[in-house]
Amino acid sequence: MYFLSGKAMPRRQFLQNLSATIALPYLDAMIPTGRGSRILANKAPRLVAIEMVHGAAGCNELGSKLNLWSPAAAGKQFDLAPTAMSSLEQYRDYLTIISNTDVREAEPSSPNEIGGDHFRSSATFLTQAHARQTEGSDVRVGTSLDQLYAKRFGQDTPIPSMQLCIENVDQAGGCAYGYACVYTDSISWSSPTEPLPVIRDPRVAFEKLFGVGGTSSERADRRRTRRSILDFVSGEMSSLKVNLGPDDRHRLDKYLEDIREVERRIQRVEARNQSGDPRELPEAPAGVPDSFAEHVKLMFDIQALAFAADITRVFSFKMGRDGSSRTYPESGTDKPFHPASHHGGTERGVKDFNMINKYHVSMLPYFLDKLKGIQESDGNMLDKTMIIYGSPMGDSNLHNHRRCPLILLGKAEGQLAGNLHIKAPDGTPMANAMLSMMHTLGLNDQTKFGDATGALNLNSYA
Repeated sequence: MYFLSGKAMPRRQFLQNLSATIALPYLDAMIPTGRGSRILANKAPRLVAIEMVHGAAGCNELGSKLNLWSPAAAGKQFDLAPTAMSSLEQYRDYLTIISNTDVREAEPSSPNEIGGDHFRSSATFLTQAHARQTEGSDVRVGTSLDQLYAKRFGQDTPIPSMQLCIENVDQAGGCAYGYACVYTDSISWSSPTEPLPVIRDPRVAFEKLFGVGGTSSERADRRRTRRSILDFVSGEMSSLKVNLGPDDRHRLDKYLEDIREVERRIQRVEARNQSGDPRELPEAPAGVPDSFAEHVKLMFDIQALAFAADITRVFSFKMGRDGSSRTYPESGTDKPFHPASHHGGTERGVKDFNMINKYHVSMLPYFLDKLKGIQESDGNMLDKTMIIYGSPMGDSNLHNHRRCPLILLGKAEGQLAGNLHIKAPDGTPMANAMLSMMHTLGLNDQTKFGDATGALNLNSYA
């Protein structure tokens, strides 16, 4: 028995048979006797990069005066109540707001690029590089922040990184204004010419992460009979539990129940969508919920489980699509997203768009709760994670890229103090903030990134 023998279980331990492979979460049994909990403290933070498209209502002139995005005060004594970030008040100790930075690489560089802002922006967000105008395969932008990190710190995990999305990206060829659709489809670029595909279907993401094996017919039978992947490793699970102490058994049971609950929710979505009733998203796969909130929460749950088992340390998550006409009735407005973003600068229009911004941000506390509830070694997972949430666009009504919204959540292994609003000097590139993020993540030898002119102190507002 591990808890009596003093022999440490390997950190990369699995429940495994021919039909399923499940990585284990952090357990006390993985700590060598006498070495203490810090022996397993992984000092490579987890990273999640989330793009919100179309900027924010608080980035136009009126919205800025009303503090609909950035708080009025810099430093630590800021008021979130007027902002779209009010739902993050309970997590302000984990919140770093970076305001007044520009993404000028998303701006047109020649007359023929004018009008194509929506179709450059997503590719520019994590690369801070200018996208080559092309509708062909000769795309070029830059290597994204998440992939620079994954290449350095993601190679010790089964999956170096994973890319997720909420809206349809199944497009090919050209979109508009001479730009290939791939520029709007992915925010992760493995190299300047290699965009990474994104996963929209929670079932696909779940099975990729949790190693659901077997033949295609076996997987189809498993779905038809609604069997759990846990059923296929029950013997291995029972044998393992015999060798664990009570705390580890409790931790393992909670992790496995979380896996099963995600499975159940995916199965319920598939059953509902295959019932023959009309769907709000008729083009979506059966595993994709019609509900935005349900879809986002499923994707957040999958990310949290993957972090708990150290299957991957890097996610990018595209929560919207440029030009989307989706509505969010729960936000308080029934205006479609893209028309709402073109608010005309009117007070009513700006406030309607702000309702959508506020609703999108309100999804984040669910994820933060999940991460904070996962204990690993000497802290919780939120202490060990950096979440980037932002947009490469500022005022969507003007399609400009000035004073763009950007926040960080988490402590990044103690490297981020939190409870801070940093207001950058006018004209500061967002790339300066991202260069600092890379240093915070351990990429200390990164001296250049996009159009960065220097690093930005992420723990000071002076």
